[in-house]
Amino acid sequence: MLTISIPLALLLLSSWLFPAKRLWEASTIASLLLATLSLTWFYSHKTFLFINPYFTIDQISSPLLVLTCWLTAPTLLASQSKISKEPISRQRAYIFTIIMLQTTTLLAFLANNLVLFFIMFEATMIPTLIVITRWGAQKERMMAGTYLLFYTLFGSMALLTALLFFHENIGTLSLSTLKDLPSQFNSLPLAPMWWIACFLAFLIKMPLYGVHLWLPKAHVEAPIAGSMILAGTLLKLGGYGILRMGLVMDDSLLTMAPPLIIFSLLGVFLSAILCSRQTDLKSLIAFSSVSHMGLVIAASMIKTEWSIAGSMILMISHGLVSSALFCLANTSYERTNSRTMMLLQGSQIIFPLTAAWWLTATLLNLALPPSLNFIGELSILTSLFQWSNFTLILTGLSIIFTTSYSLYLFWSSQREHLPPHTKLLIPTQTREHALLALHIIPILFITLKPTMIY
Repeated sequence: MLTISIPLALLLLSSWLFPAKRLWEASTIASLLLATLSLTWFYSHKTFLFINPYFTIDQISSPLLVLTCWLTAPTLLASQSKISKEPISRQRAYIFTIIMLQTTTLLAFLANNLVLFFIMFEATMIPTLIVITRWGAQKERMMAGTYLLFYTLFGSMALLTALLFFHENIGTLSLSTLKDLPSQFNSLPLAPMWWIACFLAFLIKMPLYGVHLWLPKAHVEAPIAGSMILAGTLLKLGGYGILRMGLVMDDSLLTMAPPLIIFSLLGVFLSAILCSRQTDLKSLIAFSSVSHMGLVIAASMIKTEWSIAGSMILMISHGLVSSALFCLANTSYERTNSRTMMLLQGSQIIFPLTAAWWLTATLLNLALPPSLNFIGELSILTSLFQWSNFTLILTGLSIIFTTSYSLYLFWSSQREHLPPHTKLLIPTQTREHALLALHIIPILFITLKPTMIY
């Protein structure tokens, strides 16, 4: 733990202490060092690593901890070209906010106590709001921040009430202790109601279709760092919470799960249809996140070995792929000042290497065999089919529309005829190719050995 906490503390201080001339280079190198050191968690994830009474690492938290550390460096790299033109005080504040957001996310994944987890879960919202409302480019950013705040707080109030009730009746909220007392939940009065209250905050964070309206707004209005962290790690807090609470609660409470599984699968299908009707690049990628996270919700509720493994693999792969797609959308936006796909068509002619990155990310997003997305989705679809044969109808339709919107995304932004206004654009930089390599190469490596995750 010290090997990670010391570089993390240095990284937090670096935003204020490093000289202005070398601020971005030093911060990026420090975050890359942190990402490299975090890879050691892959070797300890098969066992329950008890750090202290408040923090632990186990099979569920360790891959998400590595993902959070890994995405810090790409986030800083992606922001560099735009934020480096601002006054130095704002640059330092921006880097500090991003690192603080990643730190609170790490502490949420490490928490061994549900109240501590709740505090860190809510603490992530403050830096997110600052990034969206302070560095968002458009006037709608305040509305996006309001949506994020009220949706999240609505679910969090229910979660806090449930946690206080559990502590009053059970006497502890330590995860390591609650694992041995699952039957305690079933004996509580109005147990199904508390079960719903507990999961509501996580379903909004994922988000479940129907309570998802804050996500497209937040993604569209956020700067590139906000979009990357939101898609890469913050949505995973919801999945992590569902898996955690599912493991400590008694299986008899799963009688509430079937309606939720059916509704989440319906959300996967409807989100995929919505993606096919989008004209804004970031909005399409945001709705694809809603679609993928619907599968994770359904798998987490089934609670079989295959479904939990599939949801973990899909969360990790989605975190990397969606973050890469947002980076690609940002490279186009920085050159054309537009996210409308009709105005970006034909980019393959002038940026052939970037088009290759687009094709790779799109194919990974549609779960082309034998990619990591495919392994995760196959595990989830197998467990869903074992749970009920009728889920094949919804999942089959969802796969068709997912393939459809992924190909529509690539064709609309890269193919067709080149518009006159795009012929004099700045060439892509080595920094941008390195940024995309930091997303795609880990996916290819983990594809060779998916057991690293679960």
